[in-house]
Amino acid sequence: MRGDAVGAGACGVSVDRNNSDTKLIRLLIADAERFSVIGMQKALEGEEDIEVIGSAADGEETVRITIEAEPDVVIIDAHLPKLSGLKATQRIKRELPHVGVIVMTENDDEQTLFEAIKAGASAYLSKSAEPAELVDTLRKVRAGVFTINEKVFSRPAVASKVLAEFRELSVYGPSSAHVFAPLSPREVQILDNIAQGMTNKEVAYALAISEQTVKNHMSSILRKLSVNDRTQAVVYAIKQGWIKGPEGA
Repeated sequence: MRGDAVGAGACGVSVDRNNSDTKLIRLLIADAERFSVIGMQKALEGEEDIEVIGSAADGEETVRITIEAEPDVVIIDAHLPKLSGLKATQRIKRELPHVGVIVMTENDDEQTLFEAIKAGASAYLSKSAEPAELVDTLRKVRAGVFTINEKVFSRPAVASKVLAEFRELSVYGPSSAHVFAPLSPREVQILDNIAQGMTNKEVAYALAISEQTVKNHMSSILRKLSVNDRTQAVVYAIKQGWIKGPEGA
């Protein structure tokens, strides 16, 4: 593990977003229990491709530091104080869709897994996971893999709820409040606007976000849907019933 984790708070957090070592995984750890943070640091010792750039003790702080430092991956406790880890995950994915989030929890229950999927988390792990599993998951998430999907397939009850959400989305469209991986609610909203013929600049203005944020979301959408351009993404989303086609079409 490269670097030393900074204590809770933004002070001293590395914000070098243009690190020349493209294989280096810049990691933020968010957990209210300092013992857990230290334990994860120990588990990552000796991993030369992982650098812990800082830590946070609550959800609000996690979102703030993530936006400031833009780590590659955030490990976040599902039940952080002030703002839950799940809600913090939603905010992070809305603002920085390219940042991977690993949700960790003491109790591996199906409802938390389901909420993590809806929040846009890339992975879901128990805090009792072996160090080797943690390291493997970090590398997969950094590579853009959604290992959380494997959890869904192994839990029939969760898989049924996921399918039910897709059916609801198919019927009610992007106005439905329940949108989950592979696309976040914001990503569906952006695709819906693009389907109406808007440019990135127009989408940014309509949603009160920066044009760069729109571009980041589009990159995430293309990666998740395995398509090459925005037109293919829109066509795919329309076929899936996630968004409506152009008005008047």
